[in-house]
Amino acid sequence: MDMFAISTSNFIIALAKVMDIVLTIYMWIIVARALISWVNPDPYNKIVIFLYRITEPVLRPIRKIIPRHSLPIDFAPLIVLLIIMFLQYFLVRTMIQIAHGL
Repeated sequence: MDMFAISTSNFIIALAKVMDIVLTIYMWIIVARALISWVNPDPYNKIVIFLYRITEPVLRPIRKIIPRHSLPIDFAPLIVLLIIMFLQYFLVRTMIQIAHGL
């Protein structure tokens, strides 16, 4: 195996692991956003503002696809969590398998 293939393999593995960490962090941010929606959060709290700003661009398109009309529960965070889990199980693992195949 030549040096280029080894460094490419290591780069892909590192990229996959960083992607996995970022997805995990974002998953916990979505969970935090869902949890604070159960209470009446202070809209001027910096943490609440941060959570809304970082999650709303992802949740808004899901809400447009699945409107809430008369549903008492917002399913958008659940759908985003499922998408994140899919990306972790499929994309990250596939990247690692590709890297091992180089």
